[in-house]
Amino acid sequence: MNKTTRRGGFFKGKQCRRFMYLFLLGIPALFDYWSGGVVRRTFVFYARDTGKAGVEERLLPSMPSRELTLRQYVEETLLGPVSPDAEPLFLQETSLRSLFFQDGTVYVDLSLSAALPCSPGTDAFRSLSALYKGIRRNFGFVRDVRLFIEGREAYYESFRGLSSFPAESRIFGDIFF
Repeated sequence: MNKTTRRGGFFKGKQCRRFMYLFLLGIPALFDYWSGGVVRRTFVFYARDTGKAGVEERLLPSMPSRELTLRQYVEETLLGPVSPDAEPLFLQETSLRSLFFQDGTVYVDLSLSAALPCSPGTDAFRSLSALYKGIRRNFGFVRDVRLFIEGREAYYESFRGLSSFPAESRIFGDIFF
């Protein structure tokens, strides 16, 4: 073989050139992904026409603390779905009053409008359950989630069945408010 065929011979084939272009474009994209500080989170919303659950994935910027990460997730859930075919879990007026994370337990306090159904045929329990399951699914460091509406724990006993940890005796039990 002479030097002219050895030099540049690999790049003469169309497929080899395309592969190299993709490889060269992929390196900066991968570096940007790793250095960009984004995290993939899943959100569950229900279809307007069928009522079936659907999952949305969003890339959210990573936060410096676990509490801020949880706060960001709950606020994104309150914003509602991106898809126009899905309905939000909560009314638009619903806001996050407070969020506290301690010893593996998340305490989420929502405004009073979280107790109201966002559309006919839905109920607040379905929305709160979707929020509860979403937090548990996305954050492995969370052992328990306590949801409150205007400072009163919501559906405590019902959510204990969703958790893998045993229920503790509580004053309000399975009372909604």
